[in-house]
Amino acid sequence: MRVPRVYVDTSVFGGPFDKEFATVSGRFFEAVRDGRYGLVTSGLVEKEMASAPSHVRELFDELADGAEIVQVGSETLALRDAYVSFGIVSEQCLADALHVALATAADCDLIVSWNFKHIVNFRKIQQYNAVNALHGYGSIAIYSPLEVVDNESQDI
Repeated sequence: MRVPRVYVDTSVFGGPFDKEFATVSGRFFEAVRDGRYGLVTSGLVEKEMASAPSHVRELFDELADGAEIVQVGSETLALRDAYVSFGIVSEQCLADALHVALATAADCDLIVSWNFKHIVNFRKIQQYNAVNALHGYGSIAIYSPLEVVDNESQDI
């Protein structure tokens, strides 16, 4: 069975250090370390990590060693711009749209994010996938870490 390729945005790397998201984020990264998910991240996340606290950067550096790092290119910038043109996000949220474009163009199985305003949002997910279809891409699943960890064996 193929391991799902999961694009992880910057918010998830900070999750283990946030009281509200620590337990679930930790369990998600345990699943990554156990090989249940293939970690995909990006040059954009690397860039955003430059201003992150040192403990968040250290976690990213540890996990990035075994991750696939996708890079921003003309294809992903065009898809990002299509999301903005469609009105899914505004010009002020270009990075959020770029995370979705990077994961989509890299043919990831899903995106994991704690960004409920611009990424993990029911209406926006439908809109992202509509634009993906218009531009010849497949749909992408978008979830919070809570939705992808195994909740049956542990209480949250």
